Amino acid sequence: MQDNYSSLVAEIRAEYLSTAQNHPWIIGFSGGKDSTLVAQAVFAALMDIAPSRLLRKVHVVANDTLVESPLVVSHLKQSLKEIEDGTRVHDLPITVATTTPDDTQTFWALLIGKGYPSPNQQMRWCTDRLKIQPTSRYIRNQVAENGAAIILLGVRRDESEVRRRRIDGYENHEDSRLHPHNDLTGAYIYRPIVDLTTDEVWELLATYPPAWGGDNSRLIKLYRDAAGGECPIVLSQDDAPGCGTNSSRFGCWTCTVVEKDKSLQGFVDSGNAQYAPLIEFRDWLKTIRNELSLRQGRRRSGKLTVANGRLVPGPFTIAARQMILERLQETEQAYGARLISDAEIETIRRIWAEDLIQQNQQEYALE
Repeated sequence: MQDNYSSLVAEIRAEYLSTAQNHPWIIGFSGGKDSTLVAQAVFAALMDIAPSRLLRKVHVVANDTLVESPLVVSHLKQSLKEIEDGTRVHDLPITVATTTPDDTQTFWALLIGKGYPSPNQQMRWCTDRLKIQPTSRYIRNQVAENGAAIILLGVRRDESEVRRRRIDGYENHEDSRLHPHNDLTGAYIYRPIVDLTTDEVWELLATYPPAWGGDNSRLIKLYRDAAGGECPIVLSQDDAPGCGTNSSRFGCWTCTVVEKDKSLQGFVDSGNAQYAPLIEFRDWLKTIRNELSLRQGRRRSGKLTVANGRLVPGPFTIAARQMILERLQETEQAYGARLISDAEIETIRRIWAEDLIQQNQQEYALE
């Protein structure tokens, strides 16, 4: 194992010092096992480099959808703080950042504000707005400032057959370890742990504590209690199928793409009964999705959509959206903590007002 870890750190160190380019590195950090190992190895590699040669900036970038599983987001924030503290202590060129969706693109603004039906496999509107857009914007800003950027991802062939085929289909850039990102011009992908197995990842995390301080016991307990894995970093629609699968993964507690939230139930079963109200709300939200009495006949554009001779319902009615908000606030009371911010509620009420005006105009035009 020592040879594996030493080799990993040495490879990352060599890539960092590559004279071919000096573009910033962006580590896609979910707080899960794979991205933690990547961040940990990069941190160790930087500590092995003389300060005068630490010329490439490194960004550790997490994405908070604002509806993450509470235990997961707590772990993520604590991990980011530990990395940030370690960066200051060791004076490394690392920036820690968290991306979030725009005010009008949050889960609640779209579902309760605009009335989007809760996501499912056929209409998974959440992934693009909550995950892809915020992080892609951060990467594009770095590309604009520096001409290019290198994204470090903890993807591995061992994850699945689909992942293996996708990785094998990539072509590296100029015979290096990099390959161009399919959707982000000027961005390149570097996969330091692509050939490690899941067992090897866990063994390295258990054997080698992070150089920024502490150990990985909190991460190991999180996986054990959740009985699953993290939703992956998602930077394109190609990666989207990995978010909200039927396997045991922890991600958004509101996820209605999966049939059952096995990971959150795992937290409850392992002694965290306070999360039961979240499961009840999520299950209820899934059941009301296709109730026609709660859906408008027209799309938000005012158009009627017919498929196979049947009317395709539009968004939730404003009355239904009000009901969902009330149910969410009742869930907050049962849970004992905020689940929606005042800013989101303000945005939702503004959207409702705009929708009422638009509906009145449409009805007037039809008279």
